[in-house]
Amino acid sequence: MDGTVVFYNRVNALLQPDGVALDVGCGRGAYGEDPIAFRRELRILRGKCAHLIGVDVEVSAAENPYIDEFRLIESGRWPVESGSISLCLSDNVLEHLADPEDFFSECSRVLAPGGYLCIRTPNVFSYFGLLSKLVPNQAHPPVLARVKEGTRKQDVFPTLYRCNTLWCVRKMMEQFGFEACVYGYDAEPSYLSFSRILYFLGVLHQRWAPNFIKVGIHAFGVSDKHIESRH
Repeated sequence: MDGTVVFYNRVNALLQPDGVALDVGCGRGAYGEDPIAFRRELRILRGKCAHLIGVDVEVSAAENPYIDEFRLIESGRWPVESGSISLCLSDNVLEHLADPEDFFSECSRVLAPGGYLCIRTPNVFSYFGLLSKLVPNQAHPPVLARVKEGTRKQDVFPTLYRCNTLWCVRKMMEQFGFEACVYGYDAEPSYLSFSRILYFLGVLHQRWAPNFIKVGIHAFGVSDKHIESRH
């Protein structure tokens, strides 16, 4: 039931050995510290495609050892050539963006026809999203450090949740020319493992919660550059 394993299994299946992949918001590569070898290897995409580019607004992401090339985002337009990417990955990035429309526009621009967009992001309607909204951004680092072992302050960023419902993600993907599959996913409630009672309640939620309030949103789309009216 591990959400990372489920999501990255699909990402790996869509990677093309001769393609160029783009990791949007690549970060410093903290996933390389994951003690679970199987999950860690799934997340490391370098070597599984011809070239892996990482882009981020943070200079520290240049230290990421699991990408082939780093490019700093300094404006709304990403430093990536139009139509040059076969797979675009966005893992827990969408919730931090002030302008999601620009994000989807850039995804559409850089992807080649038939290229894949893979998104994982929290659902603002879930208990995780609602609690995150209630807790001030400045308190997120200590709270996450308490409930998720190994969390570092430099890897926690302010959340805005401007496009974090199933409906909003699906609408944006269709608007910018993607044939999309968007669904809710509840992983094992690892954030609640510090409490037996809360963990039990989290498992009940995982099994019985309706799709629109599941904790995570997984979205996969294929670019259709023939739909010019949506650009």
